Amino acid sequence: MEIVNDRYTVQGLDLLDVVKEFGDPLYVYDAAKIGQQIEYMKAAFPGMKLKIKYACKSLTNISILKLVRAKGAELDTVSIQEVRLGLKAGYKPKEILFTPNCVSFHEIKEAVKLGVMINIDNISILEQFGHEYHDAVPVCIRLNPHIMAGGNKKISTGHVDSKFGISIFQLRHLHRVIQTNNIKVVGLHMHSGSDILDAEVFLRGAEVLFDAALDFPDLQFIDFGSGFKVAYREGDVTTDLKDLGMKLSKAFKEFCREYGRKLEIWFEPGKYIVSEAGYFLVRTNVIKTTPATVFVGVESGLNHLVRPMMYDSYHDMVNISNINGTKRIYTIVGYICETDTFGLDRKLSEVHEGDIIAIKNAGAYGFMMSSNYNSRFRPAEVLIINGNARLIRKRETMDDIFRNQVEIDI
Repeated sequence: MEIVNDRYTVQGLDLLDVVKEFGDPLYVYDAAKIGQQIEYMKAAFPGMKLKIKYACKSLTNISILKLVRAKGAELDTVSIQEVRLGLKAGYKPKEILFTPNCVSFHEIKEAVKLGVMINIDNISILEQFGHEYHDAVPVCIRLNPHIMAGGNKKISTGHVDSKFGISIFQLRHLHRVIQTNNIKVVGLHMHSGSDILDAEVFLRGAEVLFDAALDFPDLQFIDFGSGFKVAYREGDVTTDLKDLGMKLSKAFKEFCREYGRKLEIWFEPGKYIVSEAGYFLVRTNVIKTTPATVFVGVESGLNHLVRPMMYDSYHDMVNISNINGTKRIYTIVGYICETDTFGLDRKLSEVHEGDIIAIKNAGAYGFMMSSNYNSRFRPAEVLIINGNARLIRKRETMDDIFRNQVEIDI
């Protein structure tokens, strides 16, 4: 988002004009930023057999999936529905990694039929997989490295008390299951969390995976997950991908020499690719003053963007309707009949009823975690691509609220 002639713009389009055309509340995504993030990541690992598997749970709109594929990234999925969306978007089965958690074996069997790479993260499912397929279907194993990453347990998935992955302390049991059932393991995987700043976290995880990998003779790839930190506010420190790429590439090449052949190195960025490309535009309904606080009440709520309430996440905000107004302190809240604070004590250009507030960093886990709570409609989505604003999801209506309800005579 840039300021041009005192207007906030994306690819030269005035965001206020975009709101006039498509209504509000509105999710807007910048295709150029998405492509830029993918290219940055490719550049960080030159000379490596790199595969970028976009973690599509962050944003699965089919037009976004097609865009990401066109930019050269493959797909990481966590549900059979995401797998089917990926296939619909044009991904080949071999380009899709399926990494579910606590799903039924029936869903695993569906994924096998669709031909995607299965990533198994618990011994119970692995045993069932071995009984069913033996070495006929190659598989990836997700390990839990017992590394606390990101500093927030809500977004850390590699700590000792996590439900994700097979503990590194269960390797002996794991190998017994693999050998007994003649399972062919072609990949090892870890994902330790989000908002990881330090390359050393990845390097510590790499040491765990490298040690384990020496006992898996058929590996084709090692997947380091993701968790790269993006900028949430002005001046935020972010993951230094260039530094990470240099250090991890060196360690990976040394491991491959010890292993005896070159393997592919995989990553699964989701938030890194789409978060900063997204803006959530909301209209001010009311300015409410109390003895302690001035509230900006907007035409939205935690039904549209739950991350601030669920994760205490910070999203920078600007009043795009009054760019040069006097700065004042506001608390921005929603219309849901719950506490649904978007931002506490934020300095914005003076807000009037009817003004449009742009909430930044809304590309990842924004629309995807939205709901119909309070029977509210989910918003529309727009992709700005090649200087044009394109509708990629219609705004919901009452027909959508009623669609799957079955009314009976009482």
